[in-house]
Amino acid sequence: MSAQDPFYIVKEEIQQSIDKLQSTFHQWDNISSNNRESIQLTKELLTSCESIRWQIDELDKAIAVAARDPAWYGIDEAELEKRRRWTITARTQVDAMRKAVQAGKEQSIAFSTRQELMRLPNDDPYQASRSNQYEAQDNDAFISSESDRQLLLIKQQDEELDELSASVQRIGGVGLTIHEELTGQEKIIHELGLDMESTSNRLDFVQKKVALVMKKAGAKGQLLMIAFLVILFIVLFVLVFFT
Repeated sequence: MSAQDPFYIVKEEIQQSIDKLQSTFHQWDNISSNNRESIQLTKELLTSCESIRWQIDELDKAIAVAARDPAWYGIDEAELEKRRRWTITARTQVDAMRKAVQAGKEQSIAFSTRQELMRLPNDDPYQASRSNQYEAQDNDAFISSESDRQLLLIKQQDEELDELSASVQRIGGVGLTIHEELTGQEKIIHELGLDMESTSNRLDFVQKKVALVMKKAGAKGQLLMIAFLVILFIVLFVLVFFT
């Protein structure tokens, strides 16, 4: 297929997003599930999964539109089936990672809950004061981390929106180019049809003239004309091949 096919342009961009998602997933899978980095990666992964899943759904809609009239889009059933299989495979990969991350998130929440329930009350005022101080420090650090994470997510979403906007613009430009090419081809075909019609009319006119001449000449005239044509053919043959 042409490298300018909008499907393959979008497919390549989605595949790059999936490759990036897999890299982040492996990073998430290799770290502890109860630290702040894991929490941040979990949210990033879930956001990316939703974004990629939406792009795959939109690509499926485009395939469904092309399936209504494959000939108009210059593709066949085999190509449509190939495209459907790719979107199914891509969706399966994304869903598998999303389920794994969601399961890890639930396990992390359950672990944190158990840790809270296992904490024993402390009646020592000094110890309680120190504990409150540490908790306040932890809360401040957590709030700062959450703020940084939110800013990072907003920046990432802005970048993804910019990439999506650029992709839409490229697809629009490719679609406009295809439309112009189809319009030009349609014009050429129309002109060719007019030329063929004109040539056919001229040929009919010549055939009618020849038939009229043959009819007026009669049998003797037809024989003389045939003899003349045979002699002319022999002369031309001799001139071409023996001189």
